[in-house]
Amino acid sequence: MEDTRQVVGSGSPLEPEIGFSRAVRVGSYVVVAGTAPIGDDGRTVGPGDVYAQTVRCLDIAERALREAGAGMADVVRTRLMLTDVTRWREAARAHGERFADIRPACTVVEVSRFIDPEWLVEVEIDAISPVRRMRR
Repeated sequence: MEDTRQVVGSGSPLEPEIGFSRAVRVGSYVVVAGTAPIGDDGRTVGPGDVYAQTVRCLDIAERALREAGAGMADVVRTRLMLTDVTRWREAARAHGERFADIRPACTVVEVSRFIDPEWLVEVEIDAISPVRRMRR
């Protein structure tokens, strides 16, 4: 079976401008791009609140995984990028609520800033999900 490339968009106006997809699946491998805490209204969710922003990032990433035919149980690696690494426990609490039983490899790093100065965190996710045959 040939691996096909599936791209998942989120509707962000930055996707065509930058030239990226929210998630990409090739075979069983699914990657979710750096995901920011953007609400359905286009505004930052939880300004000043690392925990709320991390929850929002994980919600967006989980939706992208589902659209790519994967789920949180398929996640093998996460990356939490914070503008203030001293607040890592706030992000870790949200991460732990989703991944306590899954326990993917996780990296926490500090970055100088994001595109929007209200964003305190972004999340990236890698998953390996069994390829499901399409019905014809």
